[in-house]
Amino acid sequence: MIQQKIQKKDRFASRRQFLLPGSFLLISFLLMLLPLEGVVASVKAVLSYVFIPPIRASHETVKYAQDVHRTVRELLTVHQENQNLKQRMETAQLLIAQAENVMAENERLNTILDMGPQHRWTGQWARVAYREPTQWNTVIIDKGSDNGIRVRSAVLAVEKEQECLAGVVVEVADTTAKVLLVTDEDFSASVQIGQQQETGLLQGGGLMASRVKYIPLLANIVPGDKVYTASSSSIFPAGIVVGKVSAVRQDDSFQTALTVEIEPQMRAGAVKELFVITEENKK
Repeated sequence: MIQQKIQKKDRFASRRQFLLPGSFLLISFLLMLLPLEGVVASVKAVLSYVFIPPIRASHETVKYAQDVHRTVRELLTVHQENQNLKQRMETAQLLIAQAENVMAENERLNTILDMGPQHRWTGQWARVAYREPTQWNTVIIDKGSDNGIRVRSAVLAVEKEQECLAGVVVEVADTTAKVLLVTDEDFSASVQIGQQQETGLLQGGGLMASRVKYIPLLANIVPGDKVYTASSSSIFPAGIVVGKVSAVRQDDSFQTALTVEIEPQMRAGAVKELFVITEENKK
């Protein structure tokens, strides 16, 4: 009796094993016969999605591909926005730097112009327009004979808020002039040094240090002493700051005089504006 029940149960299980595939085949056959419109088309799509794994997998793949495309597009958009922001930041930084330079330049020019009425000489402010590459210790300024500038006119600069000797005019055109700076080897001027006001001849050194010659051997001169133009100068007004003593040594040729090395107050490579004293007002 028990064995008959077991056999009956096995037959039912065997029939159920084939029931699902058979039902699926029957439904599929019926869907193929029915027209693909309305409810039938919807049911067929649902069943295909549920019972056919490749269709479901392809659907997931398409959906993933759509998401990837959207993600890549968003990343590209963000990248472009970052590039634009970076470019704007660089432009803003450049504008800030330019504004700071303009403010510093205006402050420097205001300082220079404020000193104009204070000195006892009259003349012309001029900007350095050109520097000759082969003659670094000369500059071309944007004022000339039309502005009262003449050959051998004394030229001053402002360095560290103090007037100082810059050079002398050696050539003049109508609207420009050439200035020989104190650092040039061909420049010379009568100067006095220290509290004892020892007088000597200043000569530019070019690439070397500028020097003052013909200082008495026993003169009490030490590094740091100030150097000024002397009253015996035929071109420059007396009392203009030239620089300071950087070293003192004996003249090797005769050992009867000192050679004094000078650090000019004016920085030849940084000069931008110069004040030219007209010849008739130099004293």
